[in-house]
Amino acid sequence: MRVQDPLDPPVPSDPPEPAAPGGPGEAVGPAGPVNPVGTVDPVDVDRDVPAAVEAWLRETLERRVREASATDAVFGTDLAARVARFAVTGGSRLRAELLWWAARGCGGGESGAARLLGAAAAMELIQTCALIHDDVMDGSALRRGRAALHVVLDGQYGTGARQLPCGTFGGAAAVLAGDLALAWADDAFVECLDGSGASGGAYAIWRAMRTEMVAGQYLDLRAQATGTGSAGQAARVAALKTASYTVERPLALGATLAGAPERTVRRLREAGRSAGLAFQLRDDLRGTFGDPAVIGKPVGEDLREGRATYVLAVARERCARAGDEAGLRLLDGAAGPAGAGGRAVDRVLDLLVACGARDEVARRVGELCHRGAEAVREAGLAPAAEDRIVTLLRGACGPDGGASDSGSPQAVRKAGRPVSTGGGR
Repeated sequence: MRVQDPLDPPVPSDPPEPAAPGGPGEAVGPAGPVNPVGTVDPVDVDRDVPAAVEAWLRETLERRVREASATDAVFGTDLAARVARFAVTGGSRLRAELLWWAARGCGGGESGAARLLGAAAAMELIQTCALIHDDVMDGSALRRGRAALHVVLDGQYGTGARQLPCGTFGGAAAVLAGDLALAWADDAFVECLDGSGASGGAYAIWRAMRTEMVAGQYLDLRAQATGTGSAGQAARVAALKTASYTVERPLALGATLAGAPERTVRRLREAGRSAGLAFQLRDDLRGTFGDPAVIGKPVGEDLREGRATYVLAVARERCARAGDEAGLRLLDGAAGPAGAGGRAVDRVLDLLVACGARDEVARRVGELCHRGAEAVREAGLAPAAEDRIVTLLRGACGPDGGASDSGSPQAVRKAGRPVSTGGGR
């Protein structure tokens, strides 16, 4: 019997399958389900899944923005159009591709390709919601190398310095923007289920995924507020907040929509839990040691916000085991806006390297990514789809420069890759 690894999060149990809104033969909304891209040839989508998803989003969200503007022109311009632009431009489309290829690997898409494309696009709208909300909660000024939505809104109205009980006007308005993206995601997903024989199972997965995202984000905020969190707790947050909706649930949704047997869905979920956790741990390393020009935001933000990331939790545990009181004091004193200026960030980065935390997390990323790829190989998918999913996972969660660079933060800076902006987020 395999011993539970501390990095393996408990497997969330799926809720009972509810009757999905808009079941077979039931109209969704006044005009029923909408296929904005007409008849879909799955072979055409196979050639370029991101482009097909972008076309779906562009055409659908143009209609959504018109509807919003008909409700109120200012609302349409300030929020709806910006949410649509965020969803259409940028992003890797990883979640959409994983859903599509899981379905194709299980024989889906020959009929009902438009339904699968709509579900894939719904994943991108979920991602839009998550990122807009995340930037507000983290106070991030940048997203994908551009000003975050809450910063844009405060800039438009000159409200950045005017605090409301819930933050600035821009922050409060961005919460509504994220809510709008979530509503659009639900609309898209419900529409894609119309006529699907797998609607009940797919909707149960969708519902569980939304709950996991919120739970993970809350636990992340709680850890920041309380200043507590072991490596195991940090892994649990990463599994709920990111791994579930990034890899595990898209794979499960694609397979379920294609009518795959339970054994295949279960194996893909196992693959997704491992690879999704590797994705988040790798992202933590990139956010700590990476290049701002590549990741699209300043590095060191996790330190400045006192976020309980896995790499910091590992460093704390390694220092405690080694009796490194100075290291523990450095981690305690540098975490949070009061302590994490530019020099303090550099000292913490040096400690993460010296105590072995960075290398330990990098090794775990590699192990988890390999475990995920192996589980995909054992799921019984069509070979071409299996190969594509494994390639996507290795690209998304395989070790990269953020984990394997040698040398100190100062050496990284000399190579032209700034480690820290030295200021607040």
